[in-house]
Order: sequence, then structure tokens, then C-alpha cells
Amino acid sequence: MQWLVGKLRFLFFLLIVRPVMLVMLGFNVRGYERLPKQRPLLVVANHNSHLDALALMTLFGMRRLKYVQPVAAADYFLSNRLLAWFATNIIGIIPVHRGVQGVHDEREHPLAPISEAIDNGQIVILFPEGSRGEPEILDRFKTGIIHIVKRHPDLLVSPIFMHGLGKSLPRGEALLVPFVCDLFIGEPLKWTGNRKGFMDELNGTMQSLADEAGVPSWD
Repeated sequence: MQWLVGKLRFLFFLLIVRPVMLVMLGFNVRGYERLPKQRPLLVVANHNSHLDALALMTLFGMRRLKYVQPVAAADYFLSNRLLAWFATNIIGIIPVHRGVQGVHDEREHPLAPISEAIDNGQIVILFPEGSRGEPEILDRFKTGIIHIVKRHPDLLVSPIFMHGLGKSLPRGEALLVPFVCDLFIGEPLKWTGNRKGFMDELNGTMQSLADEAGVPSWD
């Protein structure tokens, strides 16, 4: 059964996702040489569209697809059986429960599935802004990422700024509009041991990439 699911996932990305991303929308990547080849890896990006995770997964090609998993909200993607099966098996999401209160057992920590994937050598995609923001507007990253990099101090963090998908399929829209997707890849970062210093460096890198893309600064 797992073999069949793997084949279905491969075919979904090969026959549907890649043609949409590379042909229908168009795909421009700046700084591809900065994308680490090693695993595990944490990819962090801004989040404006339903297509964001698929675009980032396309970036890694078909050979590395089996290692790539985007983090997604369990309350949304596990809301019904069909969606849950598709999200976890075909997209390969790491479902994370938001707003968990009073967690004391490390095994039940909402970030535990992310740490497990990293320990297994996966390429994890995370959107530290939280939920999808306003189209093409960059928000500062939330500090939840600190809990991940502190647990994995040797983990490389690859910052990527995406531009265009907020116009193609923004929040609340179901109709796909063909806009070119531009991805700007920054230099990889590592945990510095300093919470404020790391967040300042990460947010500063994202703003520099946004400036390169020519979009307005955040408030």
C-alpha cells in the first residue's frame, strides 16, 4: 500500500503540479546556488497563497520529492477523511496542531512532528508568518521557529522569498490566475544561540530578498 501511495504522489507532482508551476504559471528562481543540497534542511518562506508549498516542493525536483514535507495546520487539513488522506499521503504534510495549551509531555508538543521529520533527514518547509497573509505583503516571522532551531542547532535554515503567487491564488479565491512565480533564495542561516540576533538576521534576510523582488517593506 505504501508503495502505491508513493507512486501516486510521484505521478501527482510529475503530471499535475510541475506542469502547472513550470508551464502554466512560469517559474523564475534567483540564487538557486544558495539552496543547500544537504539534509535535513529547514526551508522558511513567506506565505500568501494555497500554491506556496507546491511551488517550494517543485524547487527540489522529482529526485528529492520524497524527502520534502511542508508544515500545515492540522485543524484545516485534517478536517475530513478525504482531505486528510490527500494532504498527508499525496502532499506529504506534517500536520501541526495550533494553539495547544498546557502541553507538558515532550511527545505531545505541537512541534514534535517537525523535530521528528528533521531527525529523519527530511526537508521541512515552514511558513513562520503563520496563516496566509495579504497578497504580496511580507509580515515579520513569528518566533516559534526558535523552538525548532534550538533543538537542532546544526540545522541549516534556507530563507526564500516568493513573489507572484499571491496574485495567482490568494486567500479566499478558488480561481487560478496565471502570474509568474519568482523565488528569491537567500544565504542559509544557523542558530546563533541568541534569540533576538537570530530573528533579526532572518527577518533582515527576508526583507533584503523582498527588496530584490521590488515589493514594499513591511510596517
